[in-house]
Amino acid sequence: MEPIFLKPYFRSKIWGSRKFEKIFNDLPEGKIGEAWIISGYPNCSSTVIKGSYQGLNLRELYQQKPDLFGQPHAAEFPLLVKLLDANDNLSVQVHPDDEYAKIHENDSGKTECWYILQAEPGAKLIYGHHAETKEQLAAWIKNGQWNKLLRYVPIKTGDFLYVPAGCVHALTKGIMVIETQQSSDVTYRLYDWDRIDNKTGQKRELHIQQSLDTIQVPHVDHYLERAVSKFPAATLVRLANPPYSPHFYLWQLDVFGEFEWNMLNYQYLLVSVISGQGKLIFDGNDYNLSLGDSFIVPNKYNTFKFVGESLKIIISAPTNEEQDE
Repeated sequence: MEPIFLKPYFRSKIWGSRKFEKIFNDLPEGKIGEAWIISGYPNCSSTVIKGSYQGLNLRELYQQKPDLFGQPHAAEFPLLVKLLDANDNLSVQVHPDDEYAKIHENDSGKTECWYILQAEPGAKLIYGHHAETKEQLAAWIKNGQWNKLLRYVPIKTGDFLYVPAGCVHALTKGIMVIETQQSSDVTYRLYDWDRIDNKTGQKRELHIQQSLDTIQVPHVDHYLERAVSKFPAATLVRLANPPYSPHFYLWQLDVFGEFEWNMLNYQYLLVSVISGQGKLIFDGNDYNLSLGDSFIVPNKYNTFKFVGESLKIIISAPTNEEQDE
């Protein structure tokens, strides 16, 4: 048994940059905005880079070796983990829920969450809106009253935001996050700052009707209560769990020594290093860990250890609801 280490799938974006060169050695050309560090999404899968399954992408591995994932009923790998580098404002957008996405896009809905990796002092991002009714929402959008409509919230490094389907949102310039989400690529663009795409010479397409169909009105904040567990060599913070987060569990783990993790009842774990260095002790073997490393702990491997002095990790797992779809 061995951990499944992965190479990201990179995506260029109008708002991207070259900042990921500080994390990854093989960045493709262009303005890279997203690194899909754990992805089984069709045509955008991350790739196994070592071990018995080297060369397979995660989607292939999930479908060919279901025993590694607890024999799931879901036909597609259910979660997606990304790094996003906002060198400029992202479009103001919203994602549909499962029902709407299935009917209109033949895809999953998209609930996601952000752990803030970098943010300038005084940074704010868009989270929600101020409209009280659907009619008011439609009127403010039609009239371009974005200053009245959009809701800005202050954020800082280390903050966590839960972004359910139906929530208007946008990262703003200078923010980097690790995003955990349902495996979906359905995004409805509500507003794009009237900018021109240099590749086409045109403004990017907006999706006003789909946005009106799916935006939650009025906006409701979704703040999940953190649960902190302190150990002699680690601090474990639970950031998301059912029933409030129906699609995934999420933890932040800070290691300052040697810490043993017990998988308990989770089918498998998705693990990403977000700062520091250390190692993983797994089935008698040591694996060096540093910023940007991502891997999956496969099914039925109950205990393993993290070792480090200032190792910070984000860990997620699908819920039973996601496994059974």
